[in-house]
Amino acid sequence: MPIYRLLQNMPMGPEEIGRLTTAYEQALRAIGIIDRGDPLAELLARKIIEVAQTGIRDPADIAAQAIKEIGIAT
Repeated sequence: MPIYRLLQNMPMGPEEIGRLTTAYEQALRAIGIIDRGDPLAELLARKIIEVAQTGIRDPADIAAQAIKEIGIAT
């Protein structure tokens, strides 16, 4: 999964990693991506991390904002 690969080199604690992976999984389900190798899955993972760095802490809010910023209608 792209998000795990991206997070392994970031200085984050288990709580923050859990929050981001939850947001990632929610976002994937929301837009219907099953194949984690899909290029859109990696784009979404990067956007999840970017959105979380703005201070949003709720996984559902992170997922929704990432989807919105990518421009995918759900």
